[in-house]
Amino acid sequence: MTRVETYPTLAEAARALGEAAYMAGGTLVMRDVNAGTAPPRLVRAADPELTAISAAGDSIRLGAGVTMAQILARPELDFLHEAARRIGGPQIRNMATVGGNLFAPHPYGDLAVALIALGGRAILAGQGTRPVEQIVRERERPPLVAAIEIARPRPGAFGFAKVARVKPKGASVLALAVLAPREGSTLRGVRVALGAMGDHPLRSAGAERALEGRPFDAEAIARAARQVAEGLDPPTDSLATGWYRREVAGVHLARLLESLRGGRA
Repeated sequence: MTRVETYPTLAEAARALGEAAYMAGGTLVMRDVNAGTAPPRLVRAADPELTAISAAGDSIRLGAGVTMAQILARPELDFLHEAARRIGGPQIRNMATVGGNLFAPHPYGDLAVALIALGGRAILAGQGTRPVEQIVRERERPPLVAAIEIARPRPGAFGFAKVARVKPKGASVLALAVLAPREGSTLRGVRVALGAMGDHPLRSAGAERALEGRPFDAEAIARAARQVAEGLDPPTDSLATGWYRREVAGVHLARLLESLRGGRA
């Protein structure tokens, strides 16, 4: 039988964690509880900072307990709305949290894809900060995340897209997020993140290399589309084969980049 322990602060929850699992919104952990595979102890925190959203200039901080529904309710987070909207139905969005999404197994974790493209950093409970792209790799013994910090992208510099068999809320065949800032006509600081192209969300070095320092034109987009799956080994599952994911990744990346170039994302 699984016991749930609730602590008033995240610091107290971190001290009590031990071999227990941390429970945020419960969309992942409760599946294990229902299947009888959850650890005997679950730890959660009622710390109000976990559900806080703050903005200072272009710097935004999202508590790890902020839900997809909270993101959708905040106009200043409009650049994250497409990613949050594509996660489950209303009930799931009322439960699924920013922190929990970082550790969602393949083919989930759509918001994490967006946060990686945005260069998000995870603030850990008593352990400093680390890039989100590093955190999503730590599945065996995940750190306890207190919040995520991101910078608001310039208008037209960020886009997200998801390919699913069941729309709008199905699991991902592919998820993409692109940060494409421009200095004049040249791309600088490009980040391309992918979901469902590995066992965790990751960046495409090939696509970034094809775009960085180049004019944002059709030639650069075509090159990025050809190189997006370079070095990647996407999984095969009930939604799609790894071969299919490799084949369509470039098509959908080109569409997303074209929408950013045309100011439609």
